Amino acid sequence: MIDVAVIDYGMGNLRSVSKAIEHVSPGARVAVTNDPALVAQAARVVFPGQGAMPDCMREMDARGLRQAVLDAACSKPFLGICIGLQMLFEMSEEGEVAGLGLLPGRVRRFPPAAMVDVGGARLKVPHMGWNRVQQVAAHPLWQGIADQSRFYFVHSYYVETAEPGLIAGTSAYPQPFTCAIARDNVFAVQFHPEKSDAAGLRLLANFTQWQPATLLAGRRRAAAAG
Repeated sequence: MIDVAVIDYGMGNLRSVSKAIEHVSPGARVAVTNDPALVAQAARVVFPGQGAMPDCMREMDARGLRQAVLDAACSKPFLGICIGLQMLFEMSEEGEVAGLGLLPGRVRRFPPAAMVDVGGARLKVPHMGWNRVQQVAAHPLWQGIADQSRFYFVHSYYVETAEPGLIAGTSAYPQPFTCAIARDNVFAVQFHPEKSDAAGLRLLANFTQWQPATLLAGRRRAAAAG
């Protein structure tokens, strides 16, 4: 059985993600795969990525991965990274493309008129570099990571949701934006933990050990019914 499946949809920084997971969990069986059957068999799933949302959705569908991703996000520990966060939502302004619709909200581009720092200097888009992350809500994946730790970002779009309970972390560029969300067995981040030094590696290590309470309760009920 695969411990962690890293979904290969033809885009993204797949090898660096898989190598980082292997580093923090040396005994884990990690597979980079585009096979829906292997994704279904895996105990945990990571959906990494960088690039454009329309390309992500098109390539995922071309490989027959949509249902496998939906099933994984509903049934096992699931970590989304960058595009893997954005595609969980309903719609993206990038190409006006529909996401998976698992979470309420839209993906929006940083507005040009607001991209000015406190000194009046223009800020570049894409947002690229290290930013502090405020942990809005406690979560097992934040364990051992100090609040306001710095993570590495590369993105032009961010998620906007009207459901505050989803938000697990925020950053600012220059205005606050959601950079981490959590619900049940899903945790997803806009930044790249595989490029974020000790804090990012700790988040990945936490993911490999995470046992979401909702899944454990469901397994106990299933075992009792059996």
